[in-house]
Amino acid sequence: MTKIICFTNQKGGVGKTTTCVNISACLSALGKKVLIVDLSPQGNATSGLGIDKHKLEKSVYNSIIDGFPLEKVVLNTQFKNLFLAPSNLDLAGAEIELATLSGRNKRLLSALEPIKENYDFIMIDCPPTTGTLTLNALTASDRVILPISPDFFAMEGACQTVNLIKLINKINQNLSLCGVVLTAYDQRALVYRQILSEIKEHFGDKVFKTVIPQNVRVAEAPSHGLPVIYHAPNCIGAKAYFAVTKELIKREKNNG
Repeated sequence: MTKIICFTNQKGGVGKTTTCVNISACLSALGKKVLIVDLSPQGNATSGLGIDKHKLEKSVYNSIIDGFPLEKVVLNTQFKNLFLAPSNLDLAGAEIELATLSGRNKRLLSALEPIKENYDFIMIDCPPTTGTLTLNALTASDRVILPISPDFFAMEGACQTVNLIKLINKINQNLSLCGVVLTAYDQRALVYRQILSEIKEHFGDKVFKTVIPQNVRVAEAPSHGLPVIYHAPNCIGAKAYFAVTKELIKREKNNG
């Protein structure tokens, strides 16, 4: 069965898009057929895969607002098994436009329904807000992955997102927290070790065992339009994302 996973945290700058793109790339490299849905008006997942978001003829916007078939929006990427439903600034006005549409929180769910069985995983990159786009993602998803950078505000944003998941459960009972991924971690810093301890205390076994270290190769990969496993496959960041991905696959097998 297809697993639909959204990556969200109400705090921006936590490595959400980076984590979505790189886990998706690792899954595809392991032979899984993966669709990334870029649901952020910034379109960072789109440009991070080497797609020029300024030259798109159609985007996710057209599917959730106009009902344009999502299968005609999906693009092949340069990476085997990895596909993209791209985004651009057109999506910036979607929050306002969705307010006037019927079933506004289920527009993405309806768009995905005809094509979801074509993929093993559908990964949704959310904007760092609690607006209608994020509600669409949560309504359409089975699981949530929470990236957290080692700072107080990211932890606070994650807790707020968990509360939002509980609210969404009233309309999507299948939704659950898959796990928490700590990003940009430096084990040499005492404060980071303390924050990791607090995260583990709060989220327990939901915290992935693998942490994503601070790594310049991870940071520079998007500027080359590449996931880090293709930009610098032997760097510590690439190895960490592969390890997190294998944990994810194991968790999903255990969850049935």
